[in-house]
Amino acid sequence: MTDDLIDPRIYDLYNVYCHGEMNRREFLNRASAIAVVGGSALAMAEALLPRYAEAHTISFTDQRIKAHYVEYESPGGTSGKMKGYMVQPSGKGPFPAILVVHENRGLNPHIEDVARRAAVEGFLALAPDGLWPIGGYPGNDDDGKVMQRSLEKGKLFTDLSNSARFLKGHALSTGKLGATGFCYGGGVINALAVAMGSDLNAGVPFYGRAPAIEGVAKIRAPLLIQYAEDDPRINAMRKDYREALEANKADFEMHTYEGTRHGFHNNSTPRFNEAQAKIAWARTMAFFKQHLS
Repeated sequence: MTDDLIDPRIYDLYNVYCHGEMNRREFLNRASAIAVVGGSALAMAEALLPRYAEAHTISFTDQRIKAHYVEYESPGGTSGKMKGYMVQPSGKGPFPAILVVHENRGLNPHIEDVARRAAVEGFLALAPDGLWPIGGYPGNDDDGKVMQRSLEKGKLFTDLSNSARFLKGHALSTGKLGATGFCYGGGVINALAVAMGSDLNAGVPFYGRAPAIEGVAKIRAPLLIQYAEDDPRINAMRKDYREALEANKADFEMHTYEGTRHGFHNNSTPRFNEAQAKIAWARTMAFFKQHLS
């Protein structure tokens, strides 16, 4: 089912499901109670659920890359240890590095695929699993959301920040570090830009929360900030963030993608906007190649 066939009210309910405490059963039950014309509200709701097996763009056996899981120390985090999915281009390296931060449900197959896409472009990519200290991504997003909500936010951020520093200092890294993330992960990228200062060399947050405005003065990394057109919760923060970046003479670009909803880069659901996601990803790779070379 394509996104233009899905009732906007189902999309709105899905956004609540994605970002709130509603579970899948409640989402489907509430969706099925919505009266729609020319279709089934339940079918529309089910079409929005991710289909990760259909969304891989780069195989883990692709000869252009080498992928494996790595474990590393994470002092001050949830458990003191972390694990992530590391993908390197074929060849000896070293390579410029990109951290890829997941949404609010752990390291799912879509984010692993994004890491492989970055490696194909010549980057050493690490996608950390913020859930690993309490068992790791459980294989489905519903349980993943519950697990991520159970974590202490500060310790989760510490684990992701430690992941960035581990990647920056890795033997296969040139020491040039970029970071990108989606939804929750987009907010992490904005926060990392504040926390890491000049240790972060470029950041590309996709539809993520803006950082606390008082911290914007600490940002040193160039930022490419990506927004969906229809995303009221995140876009409400945009004006103040832009003004703070301008006031502090930050190096940044902001782009809004016409006809898109929150999550438009994720090709595992009908929220995916193929044309705009292609433009956004091309901009992302060009931005990193400019600033990490």
